[in-house]
Amino acid sequence: MTPATARLTIVNPSQRYSGLALGEPPPTGYLHLAAVIEPTIGPTPLPRPSLRKRRLLSQLKDIAGSLADHDAVSRVTVYRAALIPPPARGASGPAAHAARYDVAVLIETVNLQALAEVQDSHNYLQLHDALSQESPDVLTMPARCTRLIADVEKTRQGLYLFNYFTAADPDVALGLWEHLAAWYEAETGMDNSTLLAPLADSDYVFVNHARWQRNLASFMMAQFNTPTFRSYVLANLRANHTASTPILFHLA
Repeated sequence: MTPATARLTIVNPSQRYSGLALGEPPPTGYLHLAAVIEPTIGPTPLPRPSLRKRRLLSQLKDIAGSLADHDAVSRVTVYRAALIPPPARGASGPAAHAARYDVAVLIETVNLQALAEVQDSHNYLQLHDALSQESPDVLTMPARCTRLIADVEKTRQGLYLFNYFTAADPDVALGLWEHLAAWYEAETGMDNSTLLAPLADSDYVFVNHARWQRNLASFMMAQFNTPTFRSYVLANLRANHTASTPILFHLA
């Protein structure tokens, strides 16, 4: 089946995971940066701490504070990874770059038109250079919000998700995301999400950003102890030739 003729397939459909309520996407522009600073070792999902990473995060937060003063910037948030799963498998098509990022930044601009201006600013270049000097593996993704459940709260600590999707067919993956988001809403209490679609060539068809007011252990129990995680979430990813790598973060 080619991408031109691909159709969304829902395995084990359930009324419980349908009817997702979506809001109007905001006019916000997004710049998502992420980097591998201290790679995980082998199959372990736990990111490694280091003095180098702590110093980088401190530097990024200082720069973020200055960048947030830019007239075209509404918010800058710096994150440190709490759990990095093994690379996702199952998406067909060109090989995708494995998401293994342990440091991330999300810059929000007043609108899409402001993205170029912000990317040319001194503080943005300073922030990008700080990441690039510490890692050969840096993601830079200008994006727009293509689906909204509710804006993600970023002023207080919580458990944050950046979920990196690859897919044989982006349109199929977008339809699938709505069904999977309904599962996370029903089974984990997710009540917010901004789905970020890249504005230029990217390794990912989109990146989902969300937050829970719960700890990592509680979230993992809610996800993996629910039988339909495998029979619904994982089964539908496989059936639609889509893969996701959900990395969990805390505010830095």
